Amino acid sequence: MALNNIAIIGAGTMGGGIAIGCMAAGLSTCVIDLNKDSLATVQARSAKFFNRMVEKEKITQEQADDAQRKLMVSNELSAVSQADLVIEAIFENLEIKRDLFTRITPDLRSEAIVATNTSALRVADLASALPAPERFVGLHYFSPAEVNPLVELIAGPATSHAVIAEAAAFLATTGKTALPCQDANGFAVNRFFCPYTNEAVRIVDEQLATPGQVDRIACETFELAIGPFSVMNIVKPRINLNAVQNLSGLGAFYAPAAGLIEVGQAEGSFEIEESPAELDDTAAHAITTRLRAALFLPVLEAIGEGVAAPDDFDLGARLALRFGHPPVTAMRALGRDQGEEMVSALAQQYGGDLPESGLEKVFA
Repeated sequence: MALNNIAIIGAGTMGGGIAIGCMAAGLSTCVIDLNKDSLATVQARSAKFFNRMVEKEKITQEQADDAQRKLMVSNELSAVSQADLVIEAIFENLEIKRDLFTRITPDLRSEAIVATNTSALRVADLASALPAPERFVGLHYFSPAEVNPLVELIAGPATSHAVIAEAAAFLATTGKTALPCQDANGFAVNRFFCPYTNEAVRIVDEQLATPGQVDRIACETFELAIGPFSVMNIVKPRINLNAVQNLSGLGAFYAPAAGLIEVGQAEGSFEIEESPAELDDTAAHAITTRLRAALFLPVLEAIGEGVAAPDDFDLGARLALRFGHPPVTAMRALGRDQGEEMVSALAQQYGGDLPESGLEKVFA
């Protein structure tokens, strides 16, 4: 079945971006939100996006007008009744999402696919709120969703192969690259990105460096345009904290740093100095090692669990996060002995074991 009519529940940053991507692909798109102001914001945002595309001569005015005609908005959940695909893009909270699925169930078409844009919650834990879990799938977009090319495609334990194929075809239609993942907390990308940002905060908590210094070292180490603190300020520390907390059940290493809790709960931002002072070579090397280890450990654990293939973690790092030097490539460049030593020390620090299965797959 072709997925031509899309309903997106949630008119926030992610929902609006997903909607624009669907509109650009010529799909009828209905954005649903109980807040009328949020719906007005989506309308203005989509108009601005397509007008900018015309100004850049990437599309014609006619194409922009056609795309904008694809958008409908509603503050009634019953608007899902015409959708082939419903994408949930509301706040990252298990009970809130489950309640939403219960509420929309009476209005869903029997053949509709329901997807969640969750960044860290297990698809299985959400699917149990729906009467047809075989028609439920994870589609995790990355910000800004209208232009970021990567979407994690997550099958729950009950998701049918046919639904996965239809979801993959939909992503291709909207110009996205699918990264197939097993249903695990954090999936592939957030499984390593959240610990990486969390370790950056720990370094600052320990007064080993400032946010600006950590950002600069991260950019140099992984060939990034912006470092972890800059990214957290863009996505909002509150949202990053929530994503980190969703991984905390995986072990002590994944527990949120004190500074992240403080800034996130206050709904604040990190103060990043414009011209950070130079660190001496010893201090800079120590921070580089910690950031690398904080990426390598969760990647190796997830690879060992079969969450995704080693090279797919690099695909996610490159496309979603713009890593020029992504984690698996970085491990292989260092060599097994050095990588194993680095990861083993971090695992032992938090009472864990060396993820040998992951190492074997990376260095096979």
